Amino acid sequence: MNWKLVYTKQAQKDAKKLASSGLKDKVKELLKVVEENPYQNPPPYEKLVGDLSGAYSRRINIQHRLVYQVIEEQKTVKVLRMWTHYE
Repeated sequence: MNWKLVYTKQAQKDAKKLASSGLKDKVKELLKVVEENPYQNPPPYEKLVGDLSGAYSRRINIQHRLVYQVIEEQKTVKVLRMWTHYE
């Protein structure tokens, strides 16, 4: 069974940046993996700490990351960011 993907406003803005930067296909692949199983390895993911405790991160490329939260009860993955986390 697939997980439901929901996007924050920030993730929707990030999606526009990704489309213009040529990373759209890479992100689509990652989103497909996350939709099937947010804990699937590979591609590797990291559990985040600090402000984003409880969220997970996967690399899009060396600079950009896909950051998401998993809501087990609702079988939902909330996509928080799809751009650099260094801004």
